[in-house]
Amino acid sequence: YTGGGGASPLGPAPPMWYHRDLSRAAAEELLARAGRDGSFLVRDSESVNGAYALCVLFQKHVHTYRILPDDEGFLAVQTSQGVQPKRFKTLPELVSLYLQPSQGLVTTLLYPVEREETAVSDDRDYSDGEDEKPPLPPRSSSTSTPPGPDTPTDSTPAANGLSTISHEYLKGSYALDLEAVKQGASSLPHLNKTLVASCKRLNGCQNKFKTSVNQGGDQELENLVTKLAILKDLLSSIEKKALKALQDMSLTSPCSPPPLHSMRHSKSIPVQAFEVKLDVYLAELTKIGKSQKYTLSVDVEGGRLVVMKKVKDNQEDWITYTHDKIRQLIKSQRVQNKLGIVFEKEKDKSQRKDFIFASAKKREAFCQLLQLMKNKHSNQDEPDMISIFIGTWNMGSVPAPKNVASWVLCRGLGKTLDEMTVTIPHDLYVFGSQENSVCDREWVESLRALLKEQTELDYKPIAVQTLWNIKLAVLVKPEHENRISHVGMSSVKTGIANTLGNKGAVGVSFMFNGTSFGFVNCHLTSGNEKIARRNQNYLDILRLLSLGDKQLSSFDISLRFTHLFWLGDLNYRLDMDIQEILNYINRKEFDPLLKVDQLNLEREKNKVFLRFAEEEISFPPTYRYERGSRDTYVWQKQKATGMRTNVPSWCDRILWKSYPETHIVCNSYGCTDDVVTSDHSPVFATFEVGVTSQFVSKKGLPKSSEQAYIEFESIEAIVKTASRTKFFIEFYSTCLEEFKKSYENDSQSSDNVNFLRVGWSNKQLTTLKPLLSEIEYLQDQHLLLTVKSLDGYESYGECVLALKSMIGSTAQQFHTYLSHRGEETGNIRGSMRVRVPSERMGTRERLYEWISVDKDETSGPKGKSAVVCRSGHEYVKSPLGELGKLSEEGERNSKEETAARPKQDGSDSDPSISKNSYNNPAYYILEGVPNQSAAAVSPELLPSPTSANPQAAKPPPPSAGARSKPPGAASGPPHPRRQVRAISEESSSEDDGGVGSTLNRPPPDFPPPPLPKGALEMVPEAPFTKPRTLYPDLAEVRIPAAGPAAHGDAFRRGGVGVGAGALDDQSCSVLQMAKTLSDSEFPGQPPRAPSAPPHLRGQPMGLGLDACRTFPPRNPITESIAEDMPEEALWGSSSSSLSVGESSVGEWLQRLGLERYEQGLLHNGWDDLEFLSDITEEDLEEAGVHDPAHKRILLESLRQQQQQK
Repeated sequence: YTGGGGASPLGPAPPMWYHRDLSRAAAEELLARAGRDGSFLVRDSESVNGAYALCVLFQKHVHTYRILPDDEGFLAVQTSQGVQPKRFKTLPELVSLYLQPSQGLVTTLLYPVEREETAVSDDRDYSDGEDEKPPLPPRSSSTSTPPGPDTPTDSTPAANGLSTISHEYLKGSYALDLEAVKQGASSLPHLNKTLVASCKRLNGCQNKFKTSVNQGGDQELENLVTKLAILKDLLSSIEKKALKALQDMSLTSPCSPPPLHSMRHSKSIPVQAFEVKLDVYLAELTKIGKSQKYTLSVDVEGGRLVVMKKVKDNQEDWITYTHDKIRQLIKSQRVQNKLGIVFEKEKDKSQRKDFIFASAKKREAFCQLLQLMKNKHSNQDEPDMISIFIGTWNMGSVPAPKNVASWVLCRGLGKTLDEMTVTIPHDLYVFGSQENSVCDREWVESLRALLKEQTELDYKPIAVQTLWNIKLAVLVKPEHENRISHVGMSSVKTGIANTLGNKGAVGVSFMFNGTSFGFVNCHLTSGNEKIARRNQNYLDILRLLSLGDKQLSSFDISLRFTHLFWLGDLNYRLDMDIQEILNYINRKEFDPLLKVDQLNLEREKNKVFLRFAEEEISFPPTYRYERGSRDTYVWQKQKATGMRTNVPSWCDRILWKSYPETHIVCNSYGCTDDVVTSDHSPVFATFEVGVTSQFVSKKGLPKSSEQAYIEFESIEAIVKTASRTKFFIEFYSTCLEEFKKSYENDSQSSDNVNFLRVGWSNKQLTTLKPLLSEIEYLQDQHLLLTVKSLDGYESYGECVLALKSMIGSTAQQFHTYLSHRGEETGNIRGSMRVRVPSERMGTRERLYEWISVDKDETSGPKGKSAVVCRSGHEYVKSPLGELGKLSEEGERNSKEETAARPKQDGSDSDPSISKNSYNNPAYYILEGVPNQSAAAVSPELLPSPTSANPQAAKPPPPSAGARSKPPGAASGPPHPRRQVRAISEESSSEDDGGVGSTLNRPPPDFPPPPLPKGALEMVPEAPFTKPRTLYPDLAEVRIPAAGPAAHGDAFRRGGVGVGAGALDDQSCSVLQMAKTLSDSEFPGQPPRAPSAPPHLRGQPMGLGLDACRTFPPRNPITESIAEDMPEEALWGSSSSSLSVGESSVGEWLQRLGLERYEQGLLHNGWDDLEFLSDITEEDLEEAGVHDPAHKRILLESLRQQQQQK
């Protein structure tokens, strides 16, 4: 930093109390450790470049003062309005004043807290033991090498330049104007918009020059202003000339560009046939020897599906369905190779058939082909979904071999694509490489040639970013080139002293229509023991990589993009003896190795990659192989400093983080086994990602009566800080014209010196007006929040909320975590609604909603889409804390589930219950700091030996007509579980409901929320037909099979099973309400594991959960259990159309003399005779009907009733 006159504001040498870019949270921790009033330090300000923050400890609270430079470079502590600031040339001078008493600070500066100088070790393991010196950077000194004329050449393009505006027009909107002219348009709206923007900027420049002319009267400036005015007039006349040129082109040129959606395609996809069996039920088997073998033939090009059945004497019977007659695909989550297809038979009538495929991979290939067919023949101009290939490879400073086709075709080990779909080209290809000695242009051309060979398409490079030998190249299908805009590139060095580029990261960001993407390729510090350095590398990259919307500078890059992908040689190793590692690899047993993988362990501690996801690893470690073969790991290297050990490790990884309620599915994650030039194997992953189009309102800008509003009732946050300043919230979104601020919080309290609870009531929160009011637009939008302090305007935590589940006439609850600089810093919840006028309610089904996941098809009616659509990443490798446990068997099973993941419908969801300050009392006390409040905190967080306190949670009586059903596992003692493994500290409790389980509670200063009015009423909310989760920031938990081990499986990804003792938190949770209602109606109900929740029948899905969501959750685990119960078990319905009542089912059973099964059927949600016709043998088994004769009687009775209808 440079002050006035070129002198450094730090003086000749930086004083030891100056901590450079130390984070606010780390500064507070250092002061807390110092522990004496008057302890102080100075750090860089997080809110203003070139400014500083003076942090002082007084009475256990940290007070922060901003030190701002003025125009002359002098420094002053920011003062109240009207108070004359004292100015200083350097920081030491300023601090020396405040070392004297009575200078206006809360206390005199007494004890400087000095920075910890870490000696920079001489890292000679630059290339993981291969080279003694760091590789030289490539000859081209540019960090960004253009692969072609269309590629942006600067890593920071001039955002305000006219060339940028015209470039964006030619890249994006030109084709739209041409299409409009061909349709007979007499104007060019997109060019007009571009020119208006250009003229406005020129006008601004002209006014500035005029001011200068008036002041100085300079003749040259006057001439320049005249020229600018002429240029502005010329720009204004361009539109007429361009219109004439486009009209001439559209008339004379027979080969003008076709519409965007019908541009060049790859080679045609041949018809693919799948051998399947029809999944039939006992009640349908009327003929002995009925053939169940079918062939499904998919004709992607022709848009047809042929269902062929073999009958007698080699004859065949077939039905052809066109693409528009296939209404929905429903994946079974329980049976991985089973798929339901809903066909349209006649108008408003459909038929569902369930088929069993040869394998789960075949089912996925079939779904991918049908999705491709739907997309190809869609009448939508813009895609709803794209596929992305991501590859990372440490090339070991050796050029790639001629054939690396297996890399781009995802062939090799791990989760790979089926051969039928492996050659289908992806929309985007992202190649990250490390130790890549090939020059940029040659590298990109080799990638294009490789893709051309495999797909017959000329992929267009949209960005190539390089830092020494770390490269990131992004190529796009030619038909999508015009959909890419706002390309940005950046790099960060993390080598020795953060100045060498042999380690670091490169990043690329862009918009694909209305969806923002970010890609980071990194090479982190090597060496088994350098975990802390790698963690710091990650945090530096997260903070310093300059990508995405510059308005979002308050947010790190993990929150700036709809989808962020992070790939590279992360260099995390395995903490295990080499011989043990080799034995496990030989036996292909990877689970024990993944438990000691340093990246997994650091993620579990929330040290790195907070809330990122990674697909299950089912391939061997990709490093360190003997070059020339993949049979041998080379783990020793003789060096000048001695023998160096490089244990086999998963160094090369691909992770991602997406906004809540978006669609992303990882279809493959593996490594090649035939590319042997490097000591690393190339790694690949493919993703199916939902995208949004640049929305154009068909009704124009909203009138005041048709304006949508985003309204907040209240917001409450817990922030990890020892400060006691006031806070405000800033709201950012692409759907807002500009960011908005709330007023300062009007409530504040703390029961713990290290945490602060702040609240904003309705009057402190501003109502937001979105730019467009259509529900189709709003349900794709997200809102970014940052909680900032009034003293330093620095962020104490940021989060993202999806508007989708907030739309409705009643307020909805949100609850999520706050993070800052990659660290979890708090917890925020509140109540809000997005009010959409009825005139703007029209919506449509997205392509990715067409394929659904049936969480447990036995509990949903056959022939009806009682399914959950995938729209988020449900699986994140759980960063479980002291209580986190995963069932080993569950982990194995989950590998097969990844292809059919259920929807994560949460407001900034974290699919896990992780160890943090809000469920781990140990986190309340900063490490190494004596804390008097610890004794007060701990007893409150200790478990109650009894079950949940019923007095604390007595609900109001259900409204008229509402009933409750038994919630199964909600009451009674916890079930025995399979043996599970603790994956964190040794203090983990192995018992259900043990001491540990209560630690998953929010801190005591989160008071129980008041019961909202009408909590038991179910208000139908059009237009949503998808269920919402009870607890928005938790992913849906996988539904366990009924049985004694259900609890062990239920939380294999979402947390731990808890006993009732964990519920004693003096709050009225949904689970307790359900338990109380259940106990009152079914006092003798034996506890048992619930089956999957049947969806509310006879109503659009999602209505039933609205009532539940009006309860702000208190306990994450509580809500997780609640998700495993039938929705109707939580709340009775006030609408009689939802359920006929027990009497009708009971009468039917009484008539058959089988009334003993009534409770079991009701317990599993079979409470309506109308839908009992869909019940199967498996359903009856789960409901407790084990006698084959009784099963036959029940099914036969239902079949007869169906025939009578």
